[in-house]
Amino acid sequence: MQITNEIMYKASMEKNPEFEGVFWMGVKTTGIFCRPTCTARKPKFENVEFFGSTKDALAKGYRPCKVCKPLENPDEMPEYIQKLLTGLSENPMLKLKDSDLEKQGLEPATIRRWFLKNHGMTFHAFQRMFKINSAFKKLQQGENVLDAALESGYESLSGFSESFKNIVGVSPKKSKMEKIIDLKRIETPLGTMICCADDNGICMLEFADRKSLSREMEEISRYFDAHIIQGENQHFATLEKELSEYFERKRKEFTVPLSPVGTDFQKKVWEILTTIPYGSTRSYQEQANILGNPKSLRAVANANGLNKISILIPCHRVIGSNGKLTGYGGGIWRKQKLLELEKAILF
Repeated sequence: MQITNEIMYKASMEKNPEFEGVFWMGVKTTGIFCRPTCTARKPKFENVEFFGSTKDALAKGYRPCKVCKPLENPDEMPEYIQKLLTGLSENPMLKLKDSDLEKQGLEPATIRRWFLKNHGMTFHAFQRMFKINSAFKKLQQGENVLDAALESGYESLSGFSESFKNIVGVSPKKSKMEKIIDLKRIETPLGTMICCADDNGICMLEFADRKSLSREMEEISRYFDAHIIQGENQHFATLEKELSEYFERKRKEFTVPLSPVGTDFQKKVWEILTTIPYGSTRSYQEQANILGNPKSLRAVANANGLNKISILIPCHRVIGSNGKLTGYGGGIWRKQKLLELEKAILF
C-alpha cells in the first residue's frame, strides 16, 4: 500500500484521525508542521510537503504548530499523574486529600478532570477502589476482615464494609466467593493501553481510544463472573517490561502468560495468530487454510477483529490478500507503525 501525497493531503483536509502518527504536514508558506487532525486553516496542495516523523520535519527547519502541538502525545500520562499512581501502588493505605495535592504543587481540579476523563471517576474514588482491591486480595489470602480494613487505611469497620460492598457488590465476609480482574493503564510510544489480568495471565491489552473498549470489558466481566477493579497484578510488571523491550526492538517474543476470553473457535484462531513470526505477515486466507477450512475466511477475519489482547496476540500481522492493510481496532496508523517497527512492511 503506497500512501501518496494526494492521499495524505486528502486525509489532512478531512482531519482523518486514522492517519495520526503516520505522517506530518509541513506548510512552506508559514514554516510550521502539523498533525493530520490539525484544526488550523488548511493550505493549498502546492504549499505543503509531508514527513514520516517529527524529527524529519524539524531537520527541514519547520516549527511545531501551536494549535495541534505535534510534538506532544495527546494520550500520554502526565508525569505528575504517574507519580501519584506509583505512590498508590507502593502504599495502598495512602489517602491523599485536596490539601495533600496542593502541598505537592498540584491543582485538585486538574487531577479530578484527568481521572474523570481517563478513568470515569474522581481521584478520590480511584483511591478508594485501589484500597478495596488491595483489601480484597488480603481477604482472599485468608486475612480477617478487621486486619484487612486497618491495613487498607480504614479506621471504621462499618465504613470499610460499606465501601467494599459498593465496589465489589458483596460484604467483605462473603468476598471469598467473588473474583477480581485487575486493571491498569500502560503508556507506550503508540499511546495509552488498558490491560486487564487475572491470576492466570493477561486477558486484555487494548489501546485506550478503542471504541469497543467498554463492551470488551463487560464481556470479560461476564466471562469470568468477576469485577474489574483498578489494581496491581503479578503479571503487570512482566508485561510492562516486555512491552518496553518490544518497542525498543529488543524483544521479538513475549513470555507473559495469557488468559484470553472467547469461544473455542476464536481461541484457536488466536493461537494460529501467535505462530506468525516477528517481521512477517500473513493473509486472512492463509489463516483460514492453516485452520484447515479455506472457506472460513469471514469467520477467521471476525475472530481476528474480536481479539482483545493486542500485540501479544499479533493480529496486526494479518493483511489483505492484495497486500493492503485492512481494519485494525487500534487504528490503521498503529497497525502500520507496528509492522514498520518489526520491519515486516515499509512505506
